[in-house]
Amino acid sequence: MIVSGTKELSASRNIVWSVISEPAEMAKLMPGVESFEVQDEKHWSAKVKVPLGLGGLNMTMNFERLEEREPEFAAMRAKGTGVGALMDMKTSFTLSEAGEGTSMDWEADVKIAGPVGAMGQRVLQPIVNQQVQQVLGALETRVAEVASGTGGAEQGIHPASPEAYEAEPEGPTHST
Repeated sequence: MIVSGTKELSASRNIVWSVISEPAEMAKLMPGVESFEVQDEKHWSAKVKVPLGLGGLNMTMNFERLEEREPEFAAMRAKGTGVGALMDMKTSFTLSEAGEGTSMDWEADVKIAGPVGAMGQRVLQPIVNQQVQQVLGALETRVAEVASGTGGAEQGIHPASPEAYEAEPEGPTHST
């Protein structure tokens, strides 16, 4: 099944590119990611729990960057394996400047085989659409955080580091 669309983002093309071209950032956008690991600049993997109605499907996803023309185009392939399903997905996006923001044209070709794939497009299409909307919503939020500098990491501060928190006032405390 092929899904595609256009997403308008209120940040520069360079900021959008910095989020969607970085595997660690992409892992934050995908629903159900339980862990992820980068092998090299073109390959990474993730353990994902894909929601399917009443339960979830645990999959191991292997990602490969196929093509990249910074900061305007990238294509990627994801192959997933899980009990009852094999997934092969090719995605691509094209970024163009749109006034102060960025327009992102995207497309995903998703193929699912095995018993889960046998449920048919009528059952799987709403699930795929829901996952796409979650990723696009998370992308919009993350791009806005990076653009406004509210993510902490953009200033070189890891959220778990002591610098990310205000110091407690020093001196004696008084209780009444």
